[in-house]
Amino acid sequence: MIENDRPSHDPQDTAPLHAYPAGPPPSGPPAGWGTAPGSPSPQPAASDRARGRKGFAAAVLAGALVVGGGAGVGGAALWSAYDDDGTAGGSGAVAASPVVSTSDDPAPEGSVEQVAAAVLPSVVQIEVRGTQEAGSGSGIVLSSDGLVLTNNHVIELAADGGEIAVAFSDGSRASAEILGRDPLTDTAVIQAQDVEDLTPATIGDSGALDVGEQVVAIGSPFGLESTVTSGIVSALDRPVNVGTDDEQNSTTYPAIQTDAAINPGNSGGPLVNMAGQVIGINSSIRTSSTGLGGEGGSIGLGFAIPMAPVLPIVDQMKMGEEPTHARLGISVSDPGARGSVQLPEGPGGFPGQEPEEEAPTADVMGAQVQEVGEGSTAGEAGIEVGDVITGVDDRTITSADSLVATIRSYRPGDEVTVTFVRDGEEQTVDLELDSDATDD
Repeated sequence: MIENDRPSHDPQDTAPLHAYPAGPPPSGPPAGWGTAPGSPSPQPAASDRARGRKGFAAAVLAGALVVGGGAGVGGAALWSAYDDDGTAGGSGAVAASPVVSTSDDPAPEGSVEQVAAAVLPSVVQIEVRGTQEAGSGSGIVLSSDGLVLTNNHVIELAADGGEIAVAFSDGSRASAEILGRDPLTDTAVIQAQDVEDLTPATIGDSGALDVGEQVVAIGSPFGLESTVTSGIVSALDRPVNVGTDDEQNSTTYPAIQTDAAINPGNSGGPLVNMAGQVIGINSSIRTSSTGLGGEGGSIGLGFAIPMAPVLPIVDQMKMGEEPTHARLGISVSDPGARGSVQLPEGPGGFPGQEPEEEAPTADVMGAQVQEVGEGSTAGEAGIEVGDVITGVDDRTITSADSLVATIRSYRPGDEVTVTFVRDGEEQTVDLELDSDATDD
């Protein structure tokens, strides 16, 4: 039986982009990739960590202020006490840095300052403790009584027994429980206990975003709560594959790419437009880390889950229902991809083993159908094994991950036009998307 639409290959082998959530995972991150935001990784107990972090930060900041102040003011005074040729001036006058009064005017409408002031009360820090590990991330307040949206990878440590604590912008804290989680979209909804009068975030239309538009990211990178960074939308509908669930269905979504700094701990926090509306959930990053054990930081390649496709899933989780997703009912790979293990370099391969032929060069970019499920909507529409899907509605499909991410942006029952190539001829077919919901 074919599970949810997915590449039939290892996503790390063929995915055009691979980022992964917090942590490093148990097997360690792939070479060249750092950890993604919000990772539940082994840490000291929360109380010790908090004391140690605050004490360390205070010491570093105090040292920086002393050194910076001494070097800046002292240097300026020394330079002013000499003539241009470096000899001491005759008057003995010493110039001092002036201290001026600066007015704190209201932030201009649509500025980063104004957006931060409006959105910060709706952002929380989430601390999670499992049986053996602990971690932290961020979240978005959805209701005044404590409904919070975050990433699944932020809270999954507590899914099988653990504790979740939420810290609000006013310094208060509350315990929380999981209402629902969805590994396929990397989203989760939690409920903070015994809280009221919170400020819910305003949700915007992620479908109205344009490349180059300014955005602001808010969260708790490296445990530094209420951190604000800004940038632009670098790309839209970027297929991001962050792994697979227990049934080997890929967690792939059509991401908003941004150069706003996103770091470990930002996961689950909001990406907002300049109207202060949440249009994405910060979820993963690409780093320059070589995977030697340290957490990688931002290099300007951050990825957020767009809000529009996941809002129906969020509603299902709020109601305690099992999330459902659209599907074609097929397995796909990149054209020309080979699923076999690559042999060592050299013509001989392993001793006693014939060298394998090179993987065929793909004539068409897209997602090649490897298997069609019996009774699936794709099969009933006439799609066959070997067809290369190149488009869904007006979206171009360039890879297996691209197709999976695109289908995830639809809902079961949506009607779409699928473009595919068979024997060099382009064809189109209209069909209604299946659901991965299981019958009780």
